[in-house]
Amino acid sequence: MTIDYSPKFKGELKKIQVFISKDNVQASKKFVKELKKQIESTPNMPYKYRPSYYHDDKNVRDMIYKGYTIIYKIYDEYIKIVEIFNQNLPTIKKNNL
Repeated sequence: MTIDYSPKFKGELKKIQVFISKDNVQASKKFVKELKKQIESTPNMPYKYRPSYYHDDKNVRDMIYKGYTIIYKIYDEYIKIVEIFNQNLPTIKKNNL
């Protein structure tokens, strides 16, 4: 099973990295590295994280990491990392999955 990062996720992660780097560049690099490590372990147990609070699909999951919610969808052959956000203010639309 492979992992596919959506353009939206990549853009939001970059914004988060830039924001963190304003205080501490090393901390921003560490955040991204550890987050990607956690995401990369997802194919081993794709249903490990809770069913999404934001979607009514058992294949859509919410991974919580250091106060951020990472929404991903499990398909037969791959996992799509859809979005990352802080707080409970998602901008995701169901047709983006």
